[in-house]
Amino acid sequence: MTPFVNWLKRNLVVLAGLLTLAYLLLPNVVVTVFSFNEPVGRFNYEWQEFSTDAWRDPCGVADLCGSLTLSLQIAFWATLGATALGTAIAFALVRYRFRARSAVNALIFLPMAMPEVVMAASLLTLFLNMGAQLGFWTILIAHIMFCLSFVVTAVKARVMSMDPKLEQAAQDLYAGPFQTFLRVTLPIAAPGIAAGALLAFALSFDDFIITNFNAGSTVTFPMFVWGSAQRGTPVQINVIGTAMFAVAVLLVLVSMAAGRRRTRPKA
Repeated sequence: MTPFVNWLKRNLVVLAGLLTLAYLLLPNVVVTVFSFNEPVGRFNYEWQEFSTDAWRDPCGVADLCGSLTLSLQIAFWATLGATALGTAIAFALVRYRFRARSAVNALIFLPMAMPEVVMAASLLTLFLNMGAQLGFWTILIAHIMFCLSFVVTAVKARVMSMDPKLEQAAQDLYAGPFQTFLRVTLPIAAPGIAAGALLAFALSFDDFIITNFNAGSTVTFPMFVWGSAQRGTPVQINVIGTAMFAVAVLLVLVSMAAGRRRTRPKA
């Protein structure tokens, strides 16, 4: 057996992982490259000429930055609402025994398993029967309901892995319920809460189907991108996408660096 075959067998898993990662990142590379394009005509689908005009004026397209700001606002408030409710539900499902607990556990997973179009149509029917005006608030309520299950799942997994002896030790040291929660329970559960919050923000900002059903005349950034694709795709959309991808990568790198710094043994 040749040395190359031996090397390939030893590193097959690593190579498969790298190829998968490259496949996943390829669309982001295309978006980044075409953010520096100077297209001829309305559609930014073919490379023509290098230009930084779109980067110098990312809000040069009417209503683009307005829809982006609206999506960020909805994602922020939906994250807060879903994280607060989801954390409380997760603690209740893990720490307390009550009637219909198994049914609640099953219902929590329904929005994750259900097709988005079914949930979107159901919410639209609910809002119309209530006589609600479709817009910012209906989108926000729909996003909180959609993201809630993901937050509960992330926080619940963290809470289930917590050692109850740590809280009992705090109580033995005369810590009250609030102090125990603030100083012991919350710091331990924080990674799960943060993971759920980040997931909720990403899902809310990126959502199109549920938003499209319940938006009325309100236009979020995903809806703006979809509408622009019908008429012509401005380069500024690629600029916004590249900037948000860069911010996400930067946050991940900062988080990894902070985690390594905490786990590094002190001299």
